Amino acid sequence: MSDRYFLDTNIIIYSFDGNNPSKQAIARELIERGLSEQNSCISYQVVQEFANVATRKFAVSLSHDDCRQYIENILHPLWKIYSSRELVSSALDISERWQYSFYDALIVAAALEASCSVLYSEDLQHKQKIYSLQIIDPFA
Repeated sequence: MSDRYFLDTNIIIYSFDGNNPSKQAIARELIERGLSEQNSCISYQVVQEFANVATRKFAVSLSHDDCRQYIENILHPLWKIYSSRELVSSALDISERWQYSFYDALIVAAALEASCSVLYSEDLQHKQKIYSLQIIDPFA
């Protein structure tokens, strides 16, 4: 099994959440470790969701330039999975079998495509195993 792990969008978002210092610290540690050890990844979906939230929904929204810079410097090195027909098909299968929403299943499918052994997410079922992938809520 791979020691590679996948970061769901909520982990990236919490790295900016100064109102929740405990979650912020955990999220930042996961991102920093992934960058330094080069064993973490994200998908295009995570980047898109982050950009939407960061520029529209943060208490103090990022400017488009700051968001672009964060994506380029932090997220781009983690960005391994892009959209494809196969990814969408896999997500549909996962959605049907495990009863996840399509977008949650797309995250799971991306983590599997990246050969990750762990998916860190607050939004999915903690400790659930989907094929070779273990879902972990790092804040649990």
